[in-house]
Amino acid sequence: MKLVAFGRTSSAKTLSLRYSMLRRFLPLVIVGAISTLLIFTVFHGGRWRQLPQAVGLGEYGGPTDDEKTNALPDLRASPSGKNEASGKYGDEAVVTEGSYTNSKIESTSPYPMGQTKPPGSNYTKTLVIAKMKAENTAWIDGHLGDMMEDGLLSTAIYTADDPLAPLHPPKNKGHEVAVYLTYIIDSYDELADINIFMHAHRFTWHNNAALGKDAGLMVRHLSPERVTREGYMNLRCHWDPGCPAHIHPGTTERDPDKAEEHLIAEAWAQLFPLNHVPSVLAQPCCAQFAVSSERIRQTPKQRWVQIRDWVLRTQLSDYVSGRVFEYVWQFIFTLSPVHCPSMSACYCDGYGLCFGSPKDLDYYLDLVSEHEEYEEQLRLWLEQAEVIEEMRDARNSGKMWDEEAELDVPVPGRDKLLERWIEQVQGEMDVLRRAAFERGKDPKQRALESGREWKEGDGF
Repeated sequence: MKLVAFGRTSSAKTLSLRYSMLRRFLPLVIVGAISTLLIFTVFHGGRWRQLPQAVGLGEYGGPTDDEKTNALPDLRASPSGKNEASGKYGDEAVVTEGSYTNSKIESTSPYPMGQTKPPGSNYTKTLVIAKMKAENTAWIDGHLGDMMEDGLLSTAIYTADDPLAPLHPPKNKGHEVAVYLTYIIDSYDELADINIFMHAHRFTWHNNAALGKDAGLMVRHLSPERVTREGYMNLRCHWDPGCPAHIHPGTTERDPDKAEEHLIAEAWAQLFPLNHVPSVLAQPCCAQFAVSSERIRQTPKQRWVQIRDWVLRTQLSDYVSGRVFEYVWQFIFTLSPVHCPSMSACYCDGYGLCFGSPKDLDYYLDLVSEHEEYEEQLRLWLEQAEVIEEMRDARNSGKMWDEEAELDVPVPGRDKLLERWIEQVQGEMDVLRRAAFERGKDPKQRALESGREWKEGDGF
């Protein structure tokens, strides 16, 4: 009996003790649960986007509110960043890209303008190409061979993935980055006046539309005088993508379209420990540019070696390290985190393609968009017609055909209509571009469209 009584008494005391402890710690549990819920809500809610950026980020370096106000309306924007305008030759809407043709964000570069040579002087130029073994660069000899024969252009073609190639970087890292830096280091003491850094392909979407997206034309018409004056020139005139405020180093969220953005602040601190991390980094994409020898030598050779060492040693992937530099080159060469010159000035002063005004350039680029849209519609029409023809051939040969298959039957005769529109748009584009090149032969016009002072005898 005593044993039973003792056991019951002990159990009662244990339950009482547990209840007392529960009452004591229950408020802490509730507070912890509420805190966890609040943290989850902040991190996953829309308000997270409104939190300030990381402590220590520089507040300088981005476009001012006034510059943003003046720049953004020139992007003829719908919610998608594009606007549907009626095609001139057709009866259907044609999507046209915003262009920022007359907008610019003033550079904060501390470097003075470079001094051009006397009018009529020649400039030495080197075309630096980053390629893979599988890429064909025969277009350079085929399209620019005359410039090389005349001594107006030399080449430095680096094969990133072939350690046995005559020119190659120590390691294939950062896409074109290791190649560009290796050229600068190897040629530091014997640089050409103008150094042109490009990818291996001749045609690509990010080359200038008004020059047929043709790298060969970009090299041929590039103004050495503008490169000398500016020191650094992004070869792409179009702002989108990249300007006016593309990368925000202090962002706390990952953007799948900007894989490097949330990593740039740390990379910046390693690359430029004496410079505050800017709040914005911006320039037109996509890592193709021209630099004067004078501007390259503003940075000591050993510093270039240090930058390349970082690229070769960083744990960032080849892709991400390359993307980091895509929006850092402008700072390296100008000490300005934002480099977004006027698109009209870039075309006119940079390539001698002067349409007369930003509005006239805008009109030409609308024609380019129309032409591309009509070509795409014609491609789809021909594909649909081919499917119908295959179906007829199958039936005639006794083969089975899915009767329930949904077929888009092309409108009879629309192919001829599209071909006529394409021909008309192309004809007008040819006339306008010839006139633009003719206008660009006048150095005064180039100065006018780029907004710089010019006096008789100044040359380009």
